[in-house]
Amino acid sequence: MEKVIDLKKTVYELVQEHPELAQIMAELGFSSITNPAMLKTAGRVMTLPKGAAMKGKDLEEIKAELAKRGFAVRS
Repeated sequence: MEKVIDLKKTVYELVQEHPELAQIMAELGFSSITNPAMLKTAGRVMTLPKGAAMKGKDLEEIKAELAKRGFAVRS
């Protein structure tokens, strides 16, 4: 089964669908995602593109890393 990351979904929704994503995102510089309170609050409104912009991360690099780890990224 293909693991799909829909960039329109919130980080909270994505982590609910793919729990391993929390650790991957922490490794990519989004360390606050491992805090359950942050995931339940900010994660419910934050998307990956918004988070990348806030953190000054290149979304294309994040997408490439997710692809290397077996995720298909959809816009």
